[in-house]
Amino acid sequence: MVFDTLIVGGGVAGMQCALVLGSAKDKPYAQDKTVGIIMHQRASHLQDALFNNVLGLPAGTLGKDILSEGKQQLTDVYSHVHQIDNEKVTAVLDDELGYKVITNKNEYTTKNVVIALNYSKPFTIAGLEQYIERHSRANPMKDRIQLRNFNHLIKEGLYCCGTIAGWRSQFAIAAGSGASVATDILTLWNDNISTKVHDKVKAE
Repeated sequence: MVFDTLIVGGGVAGMQCALVLGSAKDKPYAQDKTVGIIMHQRASHLQDALFNNVLGLPAGTLGKDILSEGKQQLTDVYSHVHQIDNEKVTAVLDDELGYKVITNKNEYTTKNVVIALNYSKPFTIAGLEQYIERHSRANPMKDRIQLRNFNHLIKEGLYCCGTIAGWRSQFAIAAGSGASVATDILTLWNDNISTKVHDKVKAE
């Protein structure tokens, strides 16, 4: 299968990116697009998180519950987004069609890649080493990294979002970063006409 966009990472930023891309399924510019997300969550910082300060989340919400409920939400509402479980990305390489994403089990071809992993070391994805730099916003004592980018874009067809894009480790920031990348990709699909996706309650 050839993807139009393949997201690497099933944390806040990655799943939010997938949800926004999935929500555009009825738009003419997105109807023929294939989206996937490699749901590697084992290293997500959500595993140990507790949320009391996120708009819309009840106080006491656990990060580990968001990980499982987010996957279910994506399945229930946007089942056309392909979820790839139990695979870890080992390489992202240039390809004549865009990029080849290699995991410990399979190889995928995609026109766009979104790296949505956390900012911890070690970062061991071959093909991306030249973009690694010191995180611009994290406490220097924590020795975090980011991928060099401009407004989430590393180079044509290659994006990053969340903490790996240089943002602070805050739920709302990571979600917004993922949504921002999704709308950039939707805009690309829409012949570079700026776009977003809003659902509305329809009046009777």
